[in-house]
Amino acid sequence: MNLKIIFRASKNSDSELIQSFQLAMALETEQLKLDPLVLEKGVNAVFANPHLGTYHVCEVDSQVIGSLLLTNEWSDWRNGTVWWIHSLYFQPEYRGQGLFSQMYQYVQQLAQNQKDVRGIRLYVDHSNVHAQAVYTKLGMNGDHYRLFEWMR
Repeated sequence: MNLKIIFRASKNSDSELIQSFQLAMALETEQLKLDPLVLEKGVNAVFANPHLGTYHVCEVDSQVIGSLLLTNEWSDWRNGTVWWIHSLYFQPEYRGQGLFSQMYQYVQQLAQNQKDVRGIRLYVDHSNVHAQAVYTKLGMNGDHYRLFEWMR
């Protein structure tokens, strides 16, 4: 079966689908019911202000089936930007087919094409062993840092 797979920067018209992905992901990963109105404003804020980040999507046969958000972190140690992958979601029926691996390669290529991008980071729940194995296979490591947070 030959699928037409495209990775691209998202468009405003992808906003509602990205919102639905985020509602599903929060419920699936953290059993958290997000406020749809707050989420809508949050996603649309990214489209209105590219300094907040950029969404990228995966299309299979012209249907958007996954997305992620790239945000910027300034690294004084590296005198450059580190991209953080956030809000990563693929529809369940498309998981396990190597699509995230391909999307990660797409993001790496984008980073390679921008002189100031020094690296890519993401965080993963400590119990998500499957995702950690995927990230390790892609050459990422979790050896350096632990994430601590305070959320209001």
